[in-house]
Amino acid sequence: MRDHPPLIAMIHAVPTSARIAQDAFAQEFPEVRLWNLLDDRLLDDARAAGGLDTHLRRRMLRLIEHAVEGGAQGVLLTCSSYGDVVDAARARWTVPVLKPDESMFHAALTGPYDRFAIAASTPPAVSAALAQLDALSARLRPGRPVRIAAALSEPAATAATPRETARHLADALRTCGADDVQAVLLAQYSLAPAGPALSELLGLPVLDGAVAAARELRGALVPQASA
Repeated sequence: MRDHPPLIAMIHAVPTSARIAQDAFAQEFPEVRLWNLLDDRLLDDARAAGGLDTHLRRRMLRLIEHAVEGGAQGVLLTCSSYGDVVDAARARWTVPVLKPDESMFHAALTGPYDRFAIAASTPPAVSAALAQLDALSARLRPGRPVRIAAALSEPAATAATPRETARHLADALRTCGADDVQAVLLAQYSLAPAGPALSELLGLPVLDGAVAAARELRGALVPQASA
């Protein structure tokens, strides 16, 4: 392990996700080697296409293939809009390939919470998060219902500071029926810096996908980490 630390490739659609994910790995998995792959047209092209078409799915799979053939022992997508491609990637390659928020959702659903709120600044992130939570909940918690509220704050996407972002998200959460939730799940990596301030404003735990993914990959690639 010391001589050959694992190599993890991260595929980003926006540069800010790279910094946020790198900070999470520095906290949770500092010995790892990180490889950042950025395609900054992924989101614009998905918007222009009205979602993920066949061409865009193939494009993401080529990026994942590039990472695996380059020696990556794990791959993390940091763009929630492309999370659906991961299922196809897992059928092709044996290395761990993670959806952006899958680890966070798994941790939340296997924890003590029954009532969640999803916080996002773009509509696609809300729909992607709800779809993943519904699927995982049916598998992980059959017969134990989960209540999920969704808060969308598009102004949070252009806020100048993490505290301002947190205020926008808090306002959206207070107006969407999330008064009695037990935890807030951030549906985008770009919102992670606002997590501490949002937790302070709401008095609730706030989970983010980057930290959860770093923890899961460390457990998968460093056996003693999960012992």
